[in-house]
Amino acid sequence: MCVNDAEQVSQEMEDLGDSTDKKLRPLLSRDDSLTTQVKNWADKDSPLSTVTGSNRLESISEDAVATERKLDLLTSFIPTLRSGEWSHIGGRPYMEDTHICIADLAKNFGCNLMSEEAVSFYGVFDGHGGKCASQFVCDHLPRIIVEDADFPLELEKAVTRSFKETDAAFAKSCSLESAQASGTTALTAMIFGRSLLVANAGDSRAVLSRHGTAIEMSKDHRPCCMKEKRRIESLGGFIDDGYLNGQLGVTRALGDWHLEGMKEMGERIGPLSAEPELKMITLTKEHEFLLIGSDGIWDVFTSQNAVDFTRRRLQQHNDVKLCCKEIVEEAIKRGATDNLTVVLVSFHLEPPLPSIIRRARFRRSISAEGLQSLKCLLEG
Repeated sequence: MCVNDAEQVSQEMEDLGDSTDKKLRPLLSRDDSLTTQVKNWADKDSPLSTVTGSNRLESISEDAVATERKLDLLTSFIPTLRSGEWSHIGGRPYMEDTHICIADLAKNFGCNLMSEEAVSFYGVFDGHGGKCASQFVCDHLPRIIVEDADFPLELEKAVTRSFKETDAAFAKSCSLESAQASGTTALTAMIFGRSLLVANAGDSRAVLSRHGTAIEMSKDHRPCCMKEKRRIESLGGFIDDGYLNGQLGVTRALGDWHLEGMKEMGERIGPLSAEPELKMITLTKEHEFLLIGSDGIWDVFTSQNAVDFTRRRLQQHNDVKLCCKEIVEEAIKRGATDNLTVVLVSFHLEPPLPSIIRRARFRRSISAEGLQSLKCLLEG
């Protein structure tokens, strides 16, 4: 299931004051087509037809500056990737999380691409019922994506298909009872040029920082989600006491083939899905970093709080790995009891710039009764 990202390119334009509803296609590396669409967009909305005289020249100049700024945000930025990661067993007796960071996915598996741009791959896999499923997905999903016929030109198709194929491959490999009884959530992020594609099946979360504002790149697949509840019920499943079919705390996962009635049974599709939801966005200079964390992180951090914390730490030392370690340590201080894993991908060599907080102007006043109460307190 591919979720079209409403802010993929149009949000960047809206923030610049352009109120058009036209949306650009989520291309991976077709810069010429992207640039042409932006130029057509600017021409379409140009107010030249209603401007006359000397004001026309002024308007032409203003339009040119605005168009150049839009094009600069879209086409001139090339992310410089730095990644770090950290994990901790937390308060659990066993560590069931796994994660992966690959700078060049194709090169890592000996695949030569015609494009010079590398496809970077990052993933967090939160296992349950043991580590077998999360380790299997971590080891096999990247290779299956690279071997897909649509990689890398149509990443959405390749990633969606690969999630399902990895799930099926794990089912075939379950010769041990311990492996059969395990499952895992899966959240991956792929960066190709300026395009960021996030795929999620489960309750891990990816959060993008756009000049200090948190943008959630994934949705938590939990039974409390109404969209997931409707999907589950349409497939004959149910939610009981906050659990899928009364057994599982997530509504999408790979593995869990041992749970009766959860996955495919012949031609019937079960309520537990391995199909990821996708979200793609075009990165600009304002995008600072991406956080990927297992649900243990988000039990004690809100998305915005995590972005704020990360920005402060990067401004202090600009060390992405140390920042991940500090996030995990802070989560433990806040009482996190689950396994903890976080991956941080920065798009710049420099630390984030300080945010400019615009405070609303208002008059402060105090009532006569308040003044009297204050006077009594001061006088003892």
